[in-house]
Amino acid sequence: MLIMPEAKVLLVDDEAKIREILKLVLEKEGYQVHTSKNGSEALSALENEYFDVMITDLKMPKMDGLELMREIKQKGIKVNVVFITAYADIKDAVEAIKLGAFDYLEKNFKMEELLSVIKEAVKEQKMIGENESLKKKLAEHDSFFGIIGESPKIKEIKDLIIKIANSQASVLLTGESGTGKEMFARAIHMCSKRKNKPFVAINCAALPQTLLESELFGYEKGAFTGALKQKKGKFEQANEGTIFLDEIGEMNIQTQSKLLRVLQEREYERVGGLETIKIDIRVITATNRDLEEAIKAGDFREDLYYRINVIPIHIPPLRERREDIPLLAEYFLKKFNVDYKKNIELISMEVIDIFMEYDWPGNIRELKNVIERAVAIAEPDVDILMPHHLRPQLICPKKEKDLLEIQDGLSLAEFEKYYIYNTLKKVNWNKSKAAQILGINRQTLYNKMRELSIENKKRECR
Repeated sequence: MLIMPEAKVLLVDDEAKIREILKLVLEKEGYQVHTSKNGSEALSALENEYFDVMITDLKMPKMDGLELMREIKQKGIKVNVVFITAYADIKDAVEAIKLGAFDYLEKNFKMEELLSVIKEAVKEQKMIGENESLKKKLAEHDSFFGIIGESPKIKEIKDLIIKIANSQASVLLTGESGTGKEMFARAIHMCSKRKNKPFVAINCAALPQTLLESELFGYEKGAFTGALKQKKGKFEQANEGTIFLDEIGEMNIQTQSKLLRVLQEREYERVGGLETIKIDIRVITATNRDLEEAIKAGDFREDLYYRINVIPIHIPPLRERREDIPLLAEYFLKKFNVDYKKNIELISMEVIDIFMEYDWPGNIRELKNVIERAVAIAEPDVDILMPHHLRPQLICPKKEKDLLEIQDGLSLAEFEKYYIYNTLKKVNWNKSKAAQILGINRQTLYNKMRELSIENKKRECR
């Protein structure tokens, strides 16, 4: 039975007997089938109803298959077309492929061949439809300042951002590394009345703590060795706008004390200076640390914690918002297509399945890197992102500990058989992809399969 539910097929043939037989076979397989006796009738059906696949004879009276294909292309009708042709018409069938047909079969085909082609055609059409849907959703979400996602948690955060954007209250963003906390901080800024003023970001962990204070608050000429002239700090640069302090938990106690005064009084002095500088600023902070534990350890001021934590927002890890993974993947594909001058139109369902099963310890940052690598290494003519474009660790996510948990006394040959078998299984018995992952050529893989008695299974139509 079909894996793709409610797949619709249009059968076009001028011979009623052929239409009846094929309709009976396809309906038994679970397809919804509509029949047409000529090209004109089929074109009318396509204009009024959606079909995943059209199976049509190449030679028909009134409007033949090639003419029908040209009309479909001209009208922009989205359907995968499979032609049935006599051997003498192969040249025309090849012309149909050039026009965009999915495949063709000679009239002496076996029914299993037809069913296999239809399954693949339906699968591709569904994939194209899902990618079009993703692109439509992306167009809607691009307007929310780069935050991509439709999961309940992300929708809730977006709603909260809109509510609190114009507040002066400090916001503390928490979440694992790589969840995109700076993106959310920028969204808060862009939703606020301060959106036309500066947004200044600084990572408190990226600088030595001895330099962080002068970077934040600026310094006067002669304040320390090397201070040859006055320099404005990040707070001054962000005046009337928003400052984003990432990794706030890494800030030392001395700098925390000065930050506390800024939050309370909205004023400070530059390092080595006496002039009090007043500022009008929105402060957003972020951390992947447990600040309450840091307070207990004496590493973070409790009074500062309550000042920065007026509005807490927790950004969930990617594994807790898996429904957003296809949208994010499509977003990054579009971005890196531009960066690397590629034209990869689709992400295969096999790749999406791999992405959905993976736990993404590096979160969005890791997904972004995976897509960038895949686009970068893809050949110029690639138009669909496939599993072999991914890191082997993603395709075969068997943890090292899983391999080590194999029972004691396993021989090297048994281990090798286990590893090769699982690699083949993960890529749906595609020998080329498996060989690439294993770092060997196809012939070596076949030799290993014979040597280790690994049954040569056929690929399944998913």
